[in-house]
Amino acid sequence: MNKIMIAAATLSLMTTAAFAAGHSMAPMVEATNQSVENGVVSAEKIVAGENGWLVVHRTQADMKPGPVVGHAPLRMGENMDVAAILTEDVKSGDMLMLMVHSEAGGMETGIFEYTLGAKEDGPVKIDDKLVMSVITVQ
Repeated sequence: MNKIMIAAATLSLMTTAAFAAGHSMAPMVEATNQSVENGVVSAEKIVAGENGWLVVHRTQADMKPGPVVGHAPLRMGENMDVAAILTEDVKSGDMLMLMVHSEAGGMETGIFEYTLGAKEDGPVKIDDKLVMSVITVQ
């Protein structure tokens, strides 16, 4: 009887692990409209498929990423309350695109090397769509 219970418990653990491995969280950015008076913009939750960066781009109604105005490092997996220090003044009504970028392609690990349109530390895309969220500064 003990062998049957052990076998059942082992099978249950293997099934749970296989389910978890097959259902990892999809990359995403969760952020809401906010004040940036303190010079920081935050995302409540980010899921990254690899180590990389939260990159803050200016954007407008066309939703195209513009110049970078801040960034912060990300760990692979779930990142909560990620804050990026803004490198330019941002005023109420401005739109910001908070986007996940990769660490790949650069010359140095841990150094943010992206410039608009570059390959180094470039944007992550899933099914040819950017992993991002757009907010309006309050």
